[in-house]
Amino acid sequence: MVAVMSAPKRAPSGDAERPDGAVPQTDIRTGLTAAEAADRLAHYGPNALNEKSVSTIERLARYFWGPIPWMIEAAAVLSAALSNWADFAIIVTMLLVNAGVDFWQESKAGSAIDALKQRLALTARVLRDARWQTLPARDLVPGDVVRLRIGNVTPADMTLAEGDYLSADESALTGESLPVEKKLGETAYSGSVIKQGEMTGIVSATGMKTYFGKTAELVQSADNRSHFQRAVLNIGNFLILTTIALVALIILVSLFRQAPFWQTLQFCLILTVAAIPVALPTVLSVTMAVGAEKLAAMKAIVSRLVSIEELAGVDVLCADKTGTLTKNELTLADVRPEAGVSPDEVLLAARLASNADDPDAIDKAVLAAPVGKARQSDYTVGSFTPFDPVSKRTQAAATLDGQTVLFSKGAPQVILDLAKPDDTDRRRIEADVVGLAAQGFRALGVARQDSGEGPGGKDVWRFLGLIPIFDPPRDDAAATIATAERMGLSVKMITGDHEAIARQIAGRLGLGANVVSADRVFDGGSDGDVAAKIERADGVARVLPEHKFKIVQALQARNHIVAMTGDGVNDAPALKQADAGIAVSGATDAARAAADVVLTGQGLAVVASAIEEARRIFERMTSYATFRIAETIRVLMFMTLSILIFDFYPVTAIMIVLLAVLNDFPIMMIAYDNAEVAEKPVRWEMPRVLTIAACLGLMGVVETFLLFWYVDTVMHLPRGVIQTIIFLKLLVAGHLTIYVTRNKRWFWNRPWPSARLFLTCEATQILGTLIAVYGLFVTPIGWTYAAGVWIYALAWLPVESLLALAVRRLLDHAANHQTKPAEQTERHVSAH
Repeated sequence: MVAVMSAPKRAPSGDAERPDGAVPQTDIRTGLTAAEAADRLAHYGPNALNEKSVSTIERLARYFWGPIPWMIEAAAVLSAALSNWADFAIIVTMLLVNAGVDFWQESKAGSAIDALKQRLALTARVLRDARWQTLPARDLVPGDVVRLRIGNVTPADMTLAEGDYLSADESALTGESLPVEKKLGETAYSGSVIKQGEMTGIVSATGMKTYFGKTAELVQSADNRSHFQRAVLNIGNFLILTTIALVALIILVSLFRQAPFWQTLQFCLILTVAAIPVALPTVLSVTMAVGAEKLAAMKAIVSRLVSIEELAGVDVLCADKTGTLTKNELTLADVRPEAGVSPDEVLLAARLASNADDPDAIDKAVLAAPVGKARQSDYTVGSFTPFDPVSKRTQAAATLDGQTVLFSKGAPQVILDLAKPDDTDRRRIEADVVGLAAQGFRALGVARQDSGEGPGGKDVWRFLGLIPIFDPPRDDAAATIATAERMGLSVKMITGDHEAIARQIAGRLGLGANVVSADRVFDGGSDGDVAAKIERADGVARVLPEHKFKIVQALQARNHIVAMTGDGVNDAPALKQADAGIAVSGATDAARAAADVVLTGQGLAVVASAIEEARRIFERMTSYATFRIAETIRVLMFMTLSILIFDFYPVTAIMIVLLAVLNDFPIMMIAYDNAEVAEKPVRWEMPRVLTIAACLGLMGVVETFLLFWYVDTVMHLPRGVIQTIIFLKLLVAGHLTIYVTRNKRWFWNRPWPSARLFLTCEATQILGTLIAVYGLFVTPIGWTYAAGVWIYALAWLPVESLLALAVRRLLDHAANHQTKPAEQTERHVSAH
């Protein structure tokens, strides 16, 4: 049969049109040749939505336009107007360095995100050169023959040309919540999710010519910020407002004292720029992007960077049994045929009811069985109905010697409903299924419909027997579950299998034997009762797709951060609802699109490794936030108090610029720092971070005032020398604070700083020391005073570490004191 693709009928919402009005023709038996596809790809372009590209020059220009660059530029103009050319040169250098650092960091993050997008790119099953191939969806061209099956995201607009049934979810395009049934000749739209059925179509439009492409702006997802990002950006806003208020106060006092207005304004502009955490969003993005690259190397691809925070806080992991806890390598045990039926007949029927072209895991196991293979070639298979979660069975029509026979395999209860054996036989078969389940076997029912063998010559289905299937636990699953539980995760096995099978597998994995059926979990009771049952259980069996969604919701209502694994199209709602939806290896396109994390490696070990790395990333971000707040408080409060109380500018404008530039480089390296893995799930605790940062910042103010008092009152040094000493102290002590904020214990304990962070910190400290010693843009102080500053700053380092340790312990004690009464109350309620 040759199918000639014609222009699709115009839907009410509008169909895509060919760019040149031509109507490509395709032989549906062979598809396009590679040469034809290459020509059409050159003509029509890739099957992708146009993305607005920004030139390098335009990107660079953005770093010189905005409130912060304007302040730096204004300070540079004022320096030139006042003929402070040294200041002018350093300020311009600061502007260029800030722009260069941000550009490099953004490029780094962008490259990482682009690489992850490539890893998550859709693929399609395409007929090219008379051979079915899996190709990137962006390589599709009009005229390509593509097979759609359950779980696929339709990769392009296509006219359906072969097949019996297809149901597609077009809610992302039309807002229609119910799936739409598709018939031959109708258009399956790009971006729709195949919910049921299987059909073959011919691509009619690609890229921006698709209906999805024309309405792309209507379906773009919003840019959601995580709790962590919102919290840290709120800190940034708070610091900005505080800075502006203090700077305004400095200007008013200076005017009252009749200080030179323009010099004061220049100083205040530069102080504002140095105090405001300009790099905060960039550092966060880069830290997450670098972490995402590491996760990708661990075979866990993050589709949303902000989901890293959620992954770090996961305390309940709902793990799919098949493919996550087990090997997903199905093997067949001894067939259980009915009386008068041979094992070969059962296997032959099961093989004929399998999809040989694109088999799933069960089909592969059945087709791998050698028995009956020779006889299978005698049959000509016609129509095939694939498995779907509603019917729970497959069906094929096969012809032998002119007679067509139907074969079906699937869930035993469904096949029994089809064959309708008498009550005695049904009870016996059902008991057999339960017995197999107790041994860890999942049973497949197999049936055949013979023409005219029923009463009155009716067609009748005949139950042929059971095929036991076993999916053994993964070799590393038990050890990984033990590791996850040590990390503070509660692992719940979620499976659609019978609870006897689930209990047997759970026992092997060390999960415990408390496996309950979904019916019992959701049998009446409030959401709190449902969540309590799930919390007590080690696993939930006989789970339907809608149950997964409800399990996630119930646990979230109890303030749990939930990760859910899944692979099917019907898992998508639960994956999207979960705080961290994880699509396992081999998941459908729909599941991958809904998930936050997509696994490319098998098993639960990948999930545990991903959670471990996410916690490291979280620690880096917390370390940076604490350091940045402490430094802002330290510099801003000291400057303000010095000017207001002593009528003395402790550092010059050019020194502030140098501090800001030299601080940029260590901050860049925080994303690559070594970080410890928290023993328990982590959550963003803003009051804790603010308290630790404020204590360190205020101690820094005390340290600096003591030094200022000593060199001014005791040593009577010239003011220019004092300013350089204060500059060097702020630089050296500020960089040392990074070592305190990055470690929850003493600063010398493991994990030690990464080589990148340590070398960058020390290099900038040495550079600042050379500037102070030899007087580059500042008053020189020589090596003696410089060594004294270093000794002073290092002497305070263990004191700062002790303060941070003490504050952390006080906060931990307070948190534990608040938690214990709540736990006692909960235990008292549970006991009753």
